[in-house]
Amino acid sequence: MNKQLLCILITILSIHSYSQISFEKGYFIDNSNKKTECLIKNYDWKNNPTQFEYKLSENSEEKNVTIRTVKEFGIDNTSKYIRQTVNIDKSSDITSDLSDVRNPIFNEEELFLKVIIEGKANLYSYEDGNLKRYFYNTSNTIIEQLIYKRYKTSDNTIGTYYRFRQQLLVDLKCDAISTNYIEKVDYKKSDLINIFKKYNECNGTEFQNFEQNDNKVLFNLSIRPGINISSFSTNNPSGASSRNLDFKNEIGFRFGLEAEFIMPFNKNKWALTIEPTYQYFNAKKTNINDDLISVNYESIEIPIGIRHYFFLNDTSKLFINGSFAMDFSFNSEIKYTEFNSLDFKSGSRYGFGIGYKYNDLYSLELRYLTGNDVLSNYRSWESNYDTVSVIFGYTLF
Repeated sequence: MNKQLLCILITILSIHSYSQISFEKGYFIDNSNKKTECLIKNYDWKNNPTQFEYKLSENSEEKNVTIRTVKEFGIDNTSKYIRQTVNIDKSSDITSDLSDVRNPIFNEEELFLKVIIEGKANLYSYEDGNLKRYFYNTSNTIIEQLIYKRYKTSDNTIGTYYRFRQQLLVDLKCDAISTNYIEKVDYKKSDLINIFKKYNECNGTEFQNFEQNDNKVLFNLSIRPGINISSFSTNNPSGASSRNLDFKNEIGFRFGLEAEFIMPFNKNKWALTIEPTYQYFNAKKTNINDDLISVNYESIEIPIGIRHYFFLNDTSKLFINGSFAMDFSFNSEIKYTEFNSLDFKSGSRYGFGIGYKYNDLYSLELRYLTGNDVLSNYRSWESNYDTVSVIFGYTLF
């Protein structure tokens, strides 16, 4: 039964559902400097786009334009992108892939840069997967990359080139920005936003912060009781067959406390979750020799997962999730009347779920957890414990 449910879940997860990505009021400027007021499909892009879809009105035809024909576009009070040909260093910041060259390795590329701060001094960002780069200019300078690079040194340690601090010191001269202040600035969005705000305020310049309501990770805490429908089987090929077990569809209970972190991109459709959960499995049977065999399994399971939401309307949404669950068992064993008991071992397994959430308060999820060999401590024993869970949720905040 559980394998059939897994197949059903995988099929459901592959279905593309409608998500709350809508056309919003915006504009774009083409190569001839013509400005077009329109509705732009707002994906709340994590990675900087190279194209976008728009409509002239709600009922008009959807069209697609690319970076080749558009020099600027924006969604009202939300985001703005400008096309620029810049020198960009795409050296990896992953420790195992660091370059052994200290200086940036520039390539000229045409990009849509995302405007973060717009004023007398402007801050821009470019993101592509794990790559994050920041650019800037003032009223007297061209757009260039703020340079920060980690690299491998000759003695196989990791060095860091903080050139961006010198760039800021030279180009953002202001009584409120001291050398000591700049030396504490890290190459991250929040720090850079603060210094560009400070510079524009220092010069009495009006500026716009396009991310004043962005980049916030939302946090939800939910209680998650539920019912487990579990199957448990054991096999000892070299031992007495009377010691083997096969329990199917036994009912147990679980109680979890889930922390959910909503990611600040793609319209809050992605989340990371962690859910410490207490669960138990209890079953008894009599074998062919009329010996009583009992199974007691208690554990704290900690699934760590990723979730994706599909918005149906303002109050309802579907979600799918996958997780890796670490299981820590205690007071868990198989007791035989005529044989020695067998102790369970902690382990891990994978989970796949689909659910529905209403009004950001109530949720219902169907989850399948793959098999776990809880007798892996014993060479001569094989076992499989898998579970289908029906989980009810209530979000506290």
